[in-house]
Amino acid sequence: MSRKHFIESEKQMTYLWTSEAVSAGHPDKVADQIADAILDAHLAKDPFARVACEVTLTTNFVLLTGEITSIHSFDELEYQRLVRQVLCEIGYDRPASSFDGNTVEILNKIKGQSPEISEAVTRTDGEIGAGDQGIMFGFACVESPVLTPLTHWLSFEVVRLLEENIQQGRQQDRWLSPFLPDAKSQVTVLYEENGTPLAVDTVLISVCHARHISLPELRQCVEQIVCSRLMNEPLFHQTKWLINPAGEWHIGGPAADTGLSGRKIVVDNYGADCQVGGGSFSGKDPTKVDRSAAYAARHVAKNIVAANLATKCQLQLSYAIGVVEPISIRVQTFGMFNRQIVTGDAALSVMVAQLVSFTPKAIIERFGLRKPIYRTTASGGHFGRPSFPWEQLDLVEQFLDYFGVSNRVPPLKTV
Repeated sequence: MSRKHFIESEKQMTYLWTSEAVSAGHPDKVADQIADAILDAHLAKDPFARVACEVTLTTNFVLLTGEITSIHSFDELEYQRLVRQVLCEIGYDRPASSFDGNTVEILNKIKGQSPEISEAVTRTDGEIGAGDQGIMFGFACVESPVLTPLTHWLSFEVVRLLEENIQQGRQQDRWLSPFLPDAKSQVTVLYEENGTPLAVDTVLISVCHARHISLPELRQCVEQIVCSRLMNEPLFHQTKWLINPAGEWHIGGPAADTGLSGRKIVVDNYGADCQVGGGSFSGKDPTKVDRSAAYAARHVAKNIVAANLATKCQLQLSYAIGVVEPISIRVQTFGMFNRQIVTGDAALSVMVAQLVSFTPKAIIERFGLRKPIYRTTASGGHFGRPSFPWEQLDLVEQFLDYFGVSNRVPPLKTV
């Protein structure tokens, strides 16, 4: 922000806030999709498989690492077939995409899970101990229709429009879309000091493109496919659009930049609006609370906001390895709770602790997490997508009943 803009914003009591998103063809997201595809493949054969898969990609090379223990053992050909299938489905299926899944070298260094970790998780009473220590966060707010931060949601909407065009333009023998799979977006919103969004200030779009598409042609394509779909919305009237500000971009994906699974944890969560516990989601089976408890925390936070108990809610959980119950549960609403119903964060924290079980077994059973559902989460965001079970609004009535106000809460409003 320029000094002049900063001074003017200070007078108006406003601020700028930014989030980013990346496409399925971004090298880190490619790695995430491979890791979660391997997880899904094992869960399809053995719902109780223990999987912690990591993936690294660089020019013409894929490295599989991590720890997997399952009653079904995959051989080298099965892993190679799976990796190539994921790469080709993303769009890395021909030399023109700079990274060809049909010919890339694949090295498998996956090993078995540590028996000490396994013993800590598996309990004789049928319960499941947490697969590791850690802290997890869930978040929700009324800024977007899906109850995620506005900047985060809009960033993914931009990427979704690009990917929609890529999928429509892909042919077996031709690539009709001007875009290649690797892309990034960044959205900056102007807010009032109280957190009310006033306008979309800047949208940055960087997308890899075919060599026969010139930079002016690319920018025109983005304007037609993305900008025209958004600029008529109320918040976009004076938006600045930055399209490939670095110039032409022909070489993308793992050929241009090394990809690593689990690296895009801020993009995977809620942008910078919510704290991040530190553990990634990708390639991990649901006994790893880094993943499953983060889903449970989102589920509760979203239901609190949907019940109009708060307009902004963050839930923190913490666990000890091998221990069934969480060590701590805390709800924070940052003063944005419904003062007509509850007394504050403490009351909400007590309510959540009394009504919701956060043991790994309870979370797994509540969301059906032993099913092969994870590859779809690996690109496009883990939150704010209605098809995911942790996005369901099935706790609203319970939460309202707890405070005895089931029929006296106005409908939820979003901006």
